[in-house]
Amino acid sequence: MRPSLVRPSLRRMRLAALPALCLLTPSPGRAQPSAQASAQASAPPLSAFASAKAERLMREKASCLGCHQLRGEGGVLAPSLHDVRTRRDPAYIAAMVSDPQHTKPGAAMPRVRMPASERALLVRYLGGDPARIVDQPAPVVATTTPDGKTLYRQWCAGCHGATGNGDGPNAKALPVPPAKHSSRQAMSARSDDALFDTIEAGGSVMNRSHRMPAFGGSLGTPDIRALVAYIRTLCKCQGPQWSRDGGTP
Repeated sequence: MRPSLVRPSLRRMRLAALPALCLLTPSPGRAQPSAQASAQASAPPLSAFASAKAERLMREKASCLGCHQLRGEGGVLAPSLHDVRTRRDPAYIAAMVSDPQHTKPGAAMPRVRMPASERALLVRYLGGDPARIVDQPAPVVATTTPDGKTLYRQWCAGCHGATGNGDGPNAKALPVPPAKHSSRQAMSARSDDALFDTIEAGGSVMNRSHRMPAFGGSLGTPDIRALVAYIRTLCKCQGPQWSRDGGTP
């Protein structure tokens, strides 16, 4: 076969291969398709109803907007949620929603207890991969000798302030002012059990703001008891007389 007959054929093959190569080879100054984009392209989009349900869940039931913002509403302690899909891949989003402490150790984000269907809906709405949800996260190991002050600074000071005056950096972004743990008058009216339950199960369990998160999914009982004890040092007070039985919550 003559060379003149081979070269055009090879040239056509090379040209035909260029588009495929362009998808795999980085172009200068151009971001490459991420695993996130691929997952979102293959996953069916949420319906308008499901999206509205997810937003209402975050606004009116879950504690997400206690720290995060959604379309200009919510706290300022954590990244906004409406565009998180542009910054994080689907696996990371699913892992943070389902098991934040083991995904990002030290993060002041508790694992919120919720039905599996609601967790999957939130993950899909945020751009996460529901298949990567951790249904049974690793147990949280309680601190051997918990330090209430250290725990308070990590989990509580963002809203309640470092000294419990209700003046944390997130306080002004909340629709209900955070409790003033330094207030003798306010805290002496609350039993240790009430403080424990609020920290463990969230504000809504005490008919208070649902944007106060439940920390029981991330903190052990000794840690929560240490927080209650530290709050008593901030207010320099005890609970009501009827609640003092000499025991612990």
